[in-house]
Amino acid sequence: MKKILLSACLAGFPVRYNGSAKTLVSKQLARWRRQNRLVIFCPELAAGFRTPRPAAEIQPSLHGHAVITQGARVIEATGEDVTERYILAAWLTLEMAQQHNCQFAILTEGSPSCGSNMIYSGGFNGSKIAGMGVTAELLTHNGIEVFSEHNIAQLCTRLAREKSDDIPCTSR
Repeated sequence: MKKILLSACLAGFPVRYNGSAKTLVSKQLARWRRQNRLVIFCPELAAGFRTPRPAAEIQPSLHGHAVITQGARVIEATGEDVTERYILAAWLTLEMAQQHNCQFAILTEGSPSCGSNMIYSGGFNGSKIAGMGVTAELLTHNGIEVFSEHNIAQLCTRLAREKSDDIPCTSR
């Protein structure tokens, strides 16, 4: 049975930048938890960030790949450059996923670490752009398929294609 890395905030832990959780409730997630299939992890906490912490966004309005390879920065709302810690967070997450043989990840959309389809624009104005966070980019680059909390059905479809899920996914 293939393991799935899950953002700790989606598992109900209050580790988001503002000290909240973003608890994801679904029958499928509960089933995977009972099967001991989930590896729960928070990139930012692993890299030493505290909770709560200032909001952070990638600047200029790029994506995680640009942080890793092109000199884009991750800046907190306070103006502090936390790029190196976000890169460390991504590598620690990859290491955890590899240690547990995770082939998939469910990460929190919008985050400068975990966003898989959308991230905040870098202007601290609440607007989002298409793109991936630093952790999502590194995981993807290393062969781990990343899904957002909004795409569990797609992950179910993906598992069914591989016939790696012994029981078909349930609805919500």
